[in-house]
Amino acid sequence: MTATGSTGSKPVDWIVALLATAMCVACILWNIEAPTRMGVAILTQQYMAFQLGLALTIAYLRFDRKGEETSRVGWADGAIALIAFVVLMYAAVDFSWLLKEQAYRPWQITVIGTVVTIAVMEGIRRRAGWMLFAIVGVFLVYALFADKVPGRLIGKELSPVRLVQYVGFDPSAVFSMPLAVGTIIVLLFVFFGRLLFAAGGGTFFTDLAMAATGKSRGGSAKISVVGSALFGSISGSAVSNVVTTGVVTIPLMERGGYSKKDAGAIEAVASTGGQLTPPIMGAAAFLMAEFLDISYMVVAAAALVPAMLYYLGVFVQVDLIAGRDRIRAADEEMLTTRQVLADGWHFSIPFAVLLAALFYWRMDPEDSALLASIAIVAVGFLRGYRGRRLTLASLGRVFVETGTGMVDLILVVASAGFVIGILNVTGLGFALTLVLVDTVGSNVVLLLLVSALICVILGMGMPTSGVYVLLAALVAPSLVEAGIQPIAAHLFILYFGMMSMITPPVALAAFAAATITKADPLGTGLAAMRFGWAAFILPFVFVASPALLLDGTPVEIALATLLTAVGIAAVTAGIVGFWSRDLGPAMRFGLVVSGFLALPLGFLPSMDEVHIVAAVVSICLAIAIRIQAGRQIVRPLQDSGMT
Repeated sequence: MTATGSTGSKPVDWIVALLATAMCVACILWNIEAPTRMGVAILTQQYMAFQLGLALTIAYLRFDRKGEETSRVGWADGAIALIAFVVLMYAAVDFSWLLKEQAYRPWQITVIGTVVTIAVMEGIRRRAGWMLFAIVGVFLVYALFADKVPGRLIGKELSPVRLVQYVGFDPSAVFSMPLAVGTIIVLLFVFFGRLLFAAGGGTFFTDLAMAATGKSRGGSAKISVVGSALFGSISGSAVSNVVTTGVVTIPLMERGGYSKKDAGAIEAVASTGGQLTPPIMGAAAFLMAEFLDISYMVVAAAALVPAMLYYLGVFVQVDLIAGRDRIRAADEEMLTTRQVLADGWHFSIPFAVLLAALFYWRMDPEDSALLASIAIVAVGFLRGYRGRRLTLASLGRVFVETGTGMVDLILVVASAGFVIGILNVTGLGFALTLVLVDTVGSNVVLLLLVSALICVILGMGMPTSGVYVLLAALVAPSLVEAGIQPIAAHLFILYFGMMSMITPPVALAAFAAATITKADPLGTGLAAMRFGWAAFILPFVFVASPALLLDGTPVEIALATLLTAVGIAAVTAGIVGFWSRDLGPAMRFGLVVSGFLALPLGFLPSMDEVHIVAAVVSICLAIAIRIQAGRQIVRPLQDSGMT
């Protein structure tokens, strides 16, 4: 939004670049414990206030009232940016004294709380959209009238002044765990990803996916699946994954023979799964580790098998559609896998450092990301990839892009802190858990179905981190109270929160893909649900069979994985109507039924035999179809005398 008398763009660009760089430098200094080494004691809340101040300032200098990037700043936005900066820098400097005086409610805390509450709420309206703004707004309004709410949702009375003092300042609200994870851990992983792409890693991933799968049937779609999985596990954002890899993969799929609708849907589903794929996943994985008070290694290990099964479902479906519709391999001139690895082998070094730090040396995620970033800088300056090499100029841009790219996330986790604070101070969190559990009684399946619906609805139109934090506070406690393992409960809500990215009416990833394909957004979303059907059933499977989360003996883990893989493949073949040949209605029905029964969804041990028998039936049907298809090929050859 440009106002009369707005400032020139050049000074603002320099200010934004300086603030964004300061965010990254402050994060690095904090994680190497520079203040402590220099003998300066700084509270974590002081550091968070500093980062929130920088993020809010950038938000109002860089984005207008419509949330669009602008090169000119109106006086109103400039004033808000200045006020937010001054107030939060004061909070960062004087937080210790303010914390000691909090019980006496000094006017300074009222000012800080008011500025933070208003600035964050307007910030998320601009950058995260009306959905998150409305949800957080409902909680703020509830807090004001909690004592007047009838029934079991009645809460503690809060005056407007007390409310802004609490949500905008208290270490249990805005300056709580979500903001700490975002500014301490996630920022470094975003920095790591930006460094990797600046050094040519994004091109390397795409080339590797093309070389590995491009020459097979439906190769263009398989490039999308593999490339988006690799890219998405680092980027942590479904929408950015779509717009980054989709500009390459979607035209490839359209030229290969996929419809515009299917091409966009495949890219949307593949990109969404990146946030669920180790080793990096998205910001939600680090938030989950903090919520559950477990190491990130445990979260990544638990997410590994479900992520593989997620992509198995997508990969099998695009392959079978290619066979059914006679879609050829990608028509691009491609490097071989050997050539790609020969040119980009050095990218394995930072990944090896990251994995070793996380899983072998068992370092904290932030220290692992910092170490891996140093490795990228070292190899990126020494060796390039297809004309791209890390330089001092590109390194400087990485600092700026990381800082500006973190603004949205910081605003989201700050607003999530509002919700967590309100749940705590009003007692609403405990009340919601009791109401949900009492409503469905002891029926775990019904509780899961209701929870899944709530997750998809609340997740519509919201960014990943905001989705997870809200659901972790609102839904996960009910699942845990019902006896579901905590990590299974949190992965359950994460999966269904992510499914909102491909579920109409607000399917952000599918709609982003539709802007590239120029296809109907709603149709693309519905097609994405079809391609991603396995993701809607997987959470129920790993809740019923914790072995999929690597919680069990090797035999139990292998059996659960095999049953799920067979079930997904069989149901997918039935949905598509192809397995070596076109399938009739009876065979499609048989594969869908046997495949679904093979999925280890039984919540009772007596169902194990049913799953195994169904899996065997599915495999026998698949073998019989393949044999019959082979005979149908051989018979015409025999009739023509060619054999």
